[in-house]
Amino acid sequence: MLNSKLSLQKTLLIASMIFGVIFGAGNLIFPIHLGQLAGSNWLSASSGFLVSSALLPLMAFLAISITKTSGVYELAKPIGAGYALLFLILVHATLGPFFATPRTATVPFSIGIAPNLPKSMHGIGLLIYSAIFFAIVFFLSIKEGKITNLIGKFLNPIFLLLLFGIFLLAFMKPLGSAQSAAATTAYQGNSFANGFLQGYNTMDGLGAITLGITIITSVRSLGIKREKDVSIAAAKSGAIGVLGIAMIYICLIWLGASSLHHFKLADNGGTTLAQIVHYYLGPAGNALLATLTTITCLTTAMGLIVAFAQDFHKHFPKISYKTFLAVNCLISFGFANLGLNNIINWSKPVLMLLYPLAISLIIMGILSPLFKNDPVVYRITTALTFIPATFDMINALPDVLRNTQLVQGMISFAQKSFPFFNLGFGWLCFAIGGFIIALCIHFTKRKFFYATIEE
Repeated sequence: MLNSKLSLQKTLLIASMIFGVIFGAGNLIFPIHLGQLAGSNWLSASSGFLVSSALLPLMAFLAISITKTSGVYELAKPIGAGYALLFLILVHATLGPFFATPRTATVPFSIGIAPNLPKSMHGIGLLIYSAIFFAIVFFLSIKEGKITNLIGKFLNPIFLLLLFGIFLLAFMKPLGSAQSAAATTAYQGNSFANGFLQGYNTMDGLGAITLGITIITSVRSLGIKREKDVSIAAAKSGAIGVLGIAMIYICLIWLGASSLHHFKLADNGGTTLAQIVHYYLGPAGNALLATLTTITCLTTAMGLIVAFAQDFHKHFPKISYKTFLAVNCLISFGFANLGLNNIINWSKPVLMLLYPLAISLIIMGILSPLFKNDPVVYRITTALTFIPATFDMINALPDVLRNTQLVQGMISFAQKSFPFFNLGFGWLCFAIGGFIIALCIHFTKRKFFYATIEE
């Protein structure tokens, strides 16, 4: 007899898997860096950060549950099959071999291994470390059905114990008062907005809409078969997993803000995290930090490449699941050796384009019962979101491209034409306006249709 719902133990197991595959490289370094940037305004900045990095992933799970879809392709399909496939490829390329997955190797190396090596050895050190890292990821991910047990039962508890130890030491002996830490200029007046944008860097929102197929597969493997029950179980587990992530974010942001009393503002959160751990644990902290970051990044890398291989094998069945796993690992290995700073700098403009499209798609998925999943609503809203989001992307380009005459002219045009562009939200008014216009068209069309039938 099939189960109609998950037991509490199995719900927590799926929640642990969701936690493990979402929480990884950027989830350690970006919250701490945000705390340093926001200083005394860390609470308002963390509110914005939690909306885009914790609430948005939960909304993504709800959207997948409400629409009864299995991932990003089906969620975007009402816009058109071609757009859905293109969006899936762009999201998976971002989360996969070009940005997020390579970062899962460069972050633990940069903050746990590199400090123990002379600078002349950083290149060869990263090469060796990333090769071993992705070999392990590939080996553990070959059997996709085992991902729940591997992540939920073994890797997550080890990681949580290590992270809890650091938090406990920090609470017992604080570095200083976060409330009296100096905030940078950008966070003195727009801390919520900047915290929201900083949440893009974690890529949690994009990750959540791609993990749908992995979550659904895991729920079904535990005996849940009916679509309604699968959706409810996935949403419930997602809420628990995301809540755990949000609690850790708050602790990391507070830790970053309080660290300003002992350490200067660093270029990235990895440096700050290494300094904090060394402060409390001395030389032994380096080994602890290397272990902690490697474990959490291994779990994230596994989740990302499994979701990548599952989705691409589904749409390109002539290529095997294992081949997609191997290709992803090989390309990720290559991009990882470009270094952490290059990966972060070049990912920002891509995220400024993809996130507005993903946010509008998630919200429309949640509200889809209101407009009966009408493709017209999806298409109009997406089109009007895409235009200003393209200019947000251009504005976030690295300086080598942003400072060209053509790009500066486009930025000047956008500053005059799009409300909130200077805050990074040039897309917001267009998305809301497009959605309202699309709803009016939908209900007018329905009213006309029913009036015609009555006649």
